[in-house]
Amino acid sequence: MNSTQEHILLTIKLKGPQNVSDLAKIAGITKEGMRQQLEKLEKEGYILFKSVSKGVGRPTILYDLDKKGRTQFPDAHTGLAVQLLESISAVLGQEAINQVVAYKQKNDLMKYANALEGQKTIQGKLENLTAIRSNEGYMAEWGENTDGYFFIENNCPICTAAMKCDGFCQAELQNIQKLLGEKIQVERTDHAVKGDRRCTYTIKDK
Repeated sequence: MNSTQEHILLTIKLKGPQNVSDLAKIAGITKEGMRQQLEKLEKEGYILFKSVSKGVGRPTILYDLDKKGRTQFPDAHTGLAVQLLESISAVLGQEAINQVVAYKQKNDLMKYANALEGQKTIQGKLENLTAIRSNEGYMAEWGENTDGYFFIENNCPICTAAMKCDGFCQAELQNIQKLLGEKIQVERTDHAVKGDRRCTYTIKDK
């Protein structure tokens, strides 16, 4: 895969489905050149296209990641993680799984709390949390909007494992809430495990 193709996959991962014109502008190449790159990626199973109708006129063609394209991003040894979860459940039962989730949640909270130490503002906490989560493969970002703040994880390196055990997702939400404080309300509005392309959290004062 060449650098342009890698850039295409990353752009779609971060921004969602894209059309030819926008991808060409971002990559700095002609639309014809972009079509050639997209054809190669589609042929090899990295992307797929879909037709989207928006009112009157011809439908828009948008390109999205296919299964092979999604596997190009960090997965934190998903296969092994799922295997271990299934083994623990079969041998030791659900209570053992709950203990594993609780142990991971506690360790993560301590690690993140250390990374956020000294930060008094929401902005500072989100900045540090974004850095550490991105380092773990979550491709995180944050920003402000009219309601408060948002925190986005464009990639979930434990998504497959989380599908087997929803306790991981609940633990992550609880940790973010604890890190930002009792006076802050955190709500997950997009959830990768439920089919959304990323996890999005809205953050505002209670």
